[in-house]
Amino acid sequence: MDLVGYWKKCVMENYANFSGRARRAEYWSFWLANVIVLAILFALTRVSGLFFILYLLYGIALIVPGIAAGVRRLHDTGKSGWMLLISFIPLVGAIILLVFLFTDSTKGSNQYGVSEKYPA
Repeated sequence: MDLVGYWKKCVMENYANFSGRARRAEYWSFWLANVIVLAILFALTRVSGLFFILYLLYGIALIVPGIAAGVRRLHDTGKSGWMLLISFIPLVGAIILLVFLFTDSTKGSNQYGVSEKYPA
């Protein structure tokens, strides 16, 4: 699947789906696509204030799918989605969360479902 395909999967199919699993490629492609769109909209704010409004609306609209994708990514590594809250610990929490998000999928199935990458 490509960058746009993963973005569609996270936004269109799994907008507020906090159950199941998300592979590394899905999570990081979704993240990269959002960074690209937000960077373009931010650059266009120099042209018109309308783009700033679009920038804000896009950012607000992606709060829920962003959290949902993070929860599913943590599920894929065998961790609870509540581990996202570890990011509120200054400095150390963000580093630990990044390590969790970059960790490979657990093989086979876990309590959150069957791995797409390593099916049982």
